Amino acid sequence: MMEAGVVIGLDGQPLYWHAPDNRSVAYLPDSHLLWEIFWEHRKHLSGFAHSHPGSGIPGPSHEDLTTFAAVESGLGKRLNWWIISSDKLIRLNWVGPEKLDYQISILEEDPEWILILREKSNYQGVYNG
Repeated sequence: MMEAGVVIGLDGQPLYWHAPDNRSVAYLPDSHLLWEIFWEHRKHLSGFAHSHPGSGIPGPSHEDLTTFAAVESGLGKRLNWWIISSDKLIRLNWVGPEKLDYQISILEEDPEWILILREKSNYQGVYNG
């Protein structure tokens, strides 16, 4: 398994697949190109999804939360942040008042792009959804 990500537009469609060579099972590096994609598409950007290793309900890391806050601050808008495991999906949204106060929603319906993200993450086994 290798972490991967995807930038999602307001229409729910992928805008950019993020799977850099220097990613690992527990690390998805930021890049200047990823920021350029966020900035270029900021007016019709819904959010970003990325994978975490394992199965079950994934939780955000502290690094995830600080990255979410930094990207939103830079763009001047709030986004949806999805995290997938091999069989589950959550979405996080800022609820405040503190900088890292994000609410987790466990989603039951999988968006169209989730199977491709799981493929790009090299999950082994069968997926729900």
